[in-house]
Amino acid sequence: MYLDDYKRWMAADLEDADLKPELAKIEGNDDEIKDRFAVALKFGTAGLRGVLGAGTNRMNIYVVRQATQGLANWVKTQGGNQTVAISYDSRLKSDVFAKTAAGVLAANGIKVRIYDALMPVPALSFATRYYQCNAGIMVTASHNPAKYNGYKAYGPDGCQMTDDAAAIVYDEIQKTDILEGAKYVSFAEGVESGMIRFVGDDCKKAFYEAIEARQVRPGLCKTAGLKLVYSPLNGSGLVPVTTVLNDMGITDITIVPEQEYPNGYFTTCSYPNPEIFAALELGLNLAKETDADLMLATDPDADRVGIAMKCPDGSYELVSGNEMGVLLLDYICAGRIEKGTMPENPVAVKSIVSTPLADAVAAHYGVELRSVLTGFKWIGDQIANLEAAGEVDRFIFGFEESYGYLAGPYVRDKDAVIGSMLICEMAAYYRSIGSSIKQRLEEIYAQYGRYLNKVDSFEFPGLTGMDKMAGIMQGLRDNPPTEFAGYKVEKVTDYQKPEETGLPAANVLIYTLEGGATVVVRPSGTEPKIKTYFTTLGKDLAEAQAQKDKLAEALKPILA
Repeated sequence: MYLDDYKRWMAADLEDADLKPELAKIEGNDDEIKDRFAVALKFGTAGLRGVLGAGTNRMNIYVVRQATQGLANWVKTQGGNQTVAISYDSRLKSDVFAKTAAGVLAANGIKVRIYDALMPVPALSFATRYYQCNAGIMVTASHNPAKYNGYKAYGPDGCQMTDDAAAIVYDEIQKTDILEGAKYVSFAEGVESGMIRFVGDDCKKAFYEAIEARQVRPGLCKTAGLKLVYSPLNGSGLVPVTTVLNDMGITDITIVPEQEYPNGYFTTCSYPNPEIFAALELGLNLAKETDADLMLATDPDADRVGIAMKCPDGSYELVSGNEMGVLLLDYICAGRIEKGTMPENPVAVKSIVSTPLADAVAAHYGVELRSVLTGFKWIGDQIANLEAAGEVDRFIFGFEESYGYLAGPYVRDKDAVIGSMLICEMAAYYRSIGSSIKQRLEEIYAQYGRYLNKVDSFEFPGLTGMDKMAGIMQGLRDNPPTEFAGYKVEKVTDYQKPEETGLPAANVLIYTLEGGATVVVRPSGTEPKIKTYFTTLGKDLAEAQAQKDKLAEALKPILA
């Protein structure tokens, strides 16, 4: 079967000049042909993601056309505006895939609003809502290495597509022949006919205004003298982040020169992920050179932001996603109470694998903190529920431990632009009162206890990897551990039992231990690995770390 597909692609008149030479090169190599044609990239709630190249198991214009035809078939049943918004980041072929998707939609009689230059995930979510679209498409592979690209699909609410809608789109994709099944007109034809239009300046301006309206202390940054180093990691953050920071009065910004402009090869860091040190290294060196107060880096599609803060001794320290989530929650609550802008019955939302320290901070300020499944669409879902009840203003903040933040309901996905703005405003505020982010973090730990949050991963490569992972999870359910490293298990929460959790079913186990520590075990949704999340609580960092080490050691034989 896969050999027939290979021969068919070889015989076809392929429009992308890169594909034929690749196919010719693997002629007679069964493993390579199998790798490209034995399966197709699966379309799910996160859309598509794969390595660039030829074949059904790669990202290329034909896979994009087929997926977009599936999406178009679903849109046609939806009534409404019959419009789809499109954005793309700096990855290789992102602009080509975005224009290819636009051509398929236009050929299907569906109107398109596409950005005229690369723009991040939150800008796509915003445009989808602004133009009251039926759907949105973001061409990105987030923080994957350079050889990947992908295609995220959004629903009319600007949130990543629901399971039900994605299942329908997937069925329609299955019915569409990959090389010839999609209707298609060229981008130029689509523009000429008026079916494809660019996102207007009014929409871009409204996006920036919506973000800037969420300042906690407007005007503060103009006089704070904050000194910043920023890296867009060669992605889509440069224009939106610097626009918003300049608007609010932060002008002393040094951009990391090697990472300033779009470059889909990501030559300075093999893995453009602001969670890892290597991606921030150039920025950290520049921060030390320029004596900056703060160093920020946004990932290629600018939905997540990582930071390094300057410590009183002049060194720089990376801040984890959990710590930043807690710092922002604390800053927003205290600031809005002080300014009289806190809504009645405020709501914040975090993922179930994010730190319980946030629960303690929220309780202190009288804020209701809701915990949802991993994936920012579940935070978007909570905002939608508040909106449906006419109470959307109650939402003040949402975060995930993986560096995703959102303050305000103007978009329904994580937003590194508002994240960057609020982090800078917070740094400027603490600087203006003779404090710092580092000092505030230490005060929070002193007040609530020294929480430590760490994530370990166990990889299960190869064809049997998924089976092994399923076996381990089943084993934990069949023979529930009663203790880890001598700490008694007081409670097990199994998220595969929605009747107990009140949330949709998910393959996650949370163990609450005596003394307050928690261990979370969950298989990754995108990679062959099981992740373990530890939260420990000690009188100081050493004590919390010692408990984490003991627990991790106890889990190793179970997950080996």
